[in-house]
Amino acid sequence: MTKKQRALAAVEALKKEYPDATCSLTYTNPLELLIATRLSAQCTDARVNLVTPALFARFPTLDDYVNGSEEEIAELIRSCGLYKTKARDIFAMCKVLKDEYAGIVPDTVETLTKLPGVGRKTANLIVGDIYHKPAVVTDTHCIRITGKIGLTDSTVPLKVEKDLRALLPPEESNDFCHRLVLHGRAVCVARNPKCDICCMNSFCKFGMEALKKQNQ
Repeated sequence: MTKKQRALAAVEALKKEYPDATCSLTYTNPLELLIATRLSAQCTDARVNLVTPALFARFPTLDDYVNGSEEEIAELIRSCGLYKTKARDIFAMCKVLKDEYAGIVPDTVETLTKLPGVGRKTANLIVGDIYHKPAVVTDTHCIRITGKIGLTDSTVPLKVEKDLRALLPPEESNDFCHRLVLHGRAVCVARNPKCDICCMNSFCKFGMEALKKQNQ
């Protein structure tokens, strides 16, 4: 089985297992998703979703952030971890959006990554979920699981992204990444992957080897 064939098999298997491929973060507009994604660094989506209602209520618009302060943002996101750095980035990001982009969240990875605190993972999520363009979000689940399947030999996010862009149908890539997150939480957990119940164990390199050892 080639990498391309394995990638297509993974797309189909995960599509059947998780038909609803949705982002775990709660948001109602592009700015909210951008901010929630920044908050999710080294923090669970569940924790972010507990924090953002109060944050979004206090700062419902871009102008509210710009006219606010780092300190007030920091106080509202304190439980997210690294809250001072995240508050600084959010405040600076909003000022740049207002001053340089007329308040519009950009629609390309290249432009988004020019914003304070925005890396390729965040940029790809925005491009995929908001603008419905082909995107590959290389979070920890994506990197771990695609490595086990045999779609990439790297753990470097940019290299993994490039490898997956070459293998995945563009129209499937964004949903595929969302499904990897769901699968990583439910089945292919980091410490003890449940290969015996995995929907990909017939072609996943790691899973096939694990089951082979289990049956010896």
